Amino acid sequence: MTLRIALLGVEHYHANFWTKAFLEKGGVALAGVWDANPEIALAFAEKYTLPLWRDAEALVDESDAVAICSATADHRQLVEIAARFGRPILCEKPLGVSLEDCAAIADIVARSGVPFMQSFPKRFDPVNREIADLLAREALGRVTMCRIRHGHNHGLDPAFRKQWFVDPVRSGGGTLLDEGIHAADFLRFLFGEPESVFAATSSAALGLPVEDTALATFRYESGMLAEVATSWCFAAADTSIEIYGTEGTILLSGVDIASRPARESGFLRIFTHRDGWSQSGMIPHFKTGIFHEHVAWAFVDALQADKPMSVTLADGHRACAMIEAAYRSAKSGRAEDIHFPPAAEQVEKENLC
Repeated sequence: MTLRIALLGVEHYHANFWTKAFLEKGGVALAGVWDANPEIALAFAEKYTLPLWRDAEALVDESDAVAICSATADHRQLVEIAARFGRPILCEKPLGVSLEDCAAIADIVARSGVPFMQSFPKRFDPVNREIADLLAREALGRVTMCRIRHGHNHGLDPAFRKQWFVDPVRSGGGTLLDEGIHAADFLRFLFGEPESVFAATSSAALGLPVEDTALATFRYESGMLAEVATSWCFAAADTSIEIYGTEGTILLSGVDIASRPARESGFLRIFTHRDGWSQSGMIPHFKTGIFHEHVAWAFVDALQADKPMSVTLADGHRACAMIEAAYRSAKSGRAEDIHFPPAAEQVEKENLC
């Protein structure tokens, strides 16, 4: 049976990657395209020769699942439509423009019971899985520090500075939310959840209503520190991830736009006191140009196999909690505790009481 997927919102550029992935996937068809902006919807439909729909609810009614790739502020409304029709949802990051927005989306999905997948593509890049395996084997001993630099140079393009990303109402924030959310989820994926954060933001480079540069230092119960550095103004870069332990070091390049052109080999470098320096032969999928597609494929695989989603709404919600705390810190000038939403099982227990 063919799985018919509706594209609800295509204003985020990642809709292009998802569309190509869906079109390449067996047993999948795109039921059509809808966007709040009719001109954007028309251009996208013509680009991929897809049916254009003027009514979002009518499109969802004719579909088996929904992929939401709109401006972040529109996520809640589109999730509500999909949930009303009982359709599984793939949603672009970040989950919402605020923690209040995220909580409302979580409530909609919980009440409807529809499967929901949050788009966090770093989890699917094999080079990141290799890092996770090294940490699981304690190859670095006790990890003391992690540094993630993640960003791009699109902010230097005048066209980018006119898009919805720079509108705080539609985006929820600047580079800290847009790009930093990737780093927040990656930290959760590798190390679990930090306790607090100290952060600073700046809009000095571009003079936009949202920040173009941000630094956030997360502190873990173990004492480990994790720094997230993000910007829309990285003209060029190399190492994207640094992980330091008592017995070794991991360095990774080529996994964000700023560093992708920097090298053609030696992306993952490992040092241990026992073996010295070595290089993995793994080429990051981000370097090969196949990255966001993994999310779309994983969404379809879960639906076709009737299995749980590999990245959940809770993952999206809790990563947003990390970024929200960073914004609070940047505003207050002091370290702030991170207020994570309750786990799904805790919410269910509270509802039964």
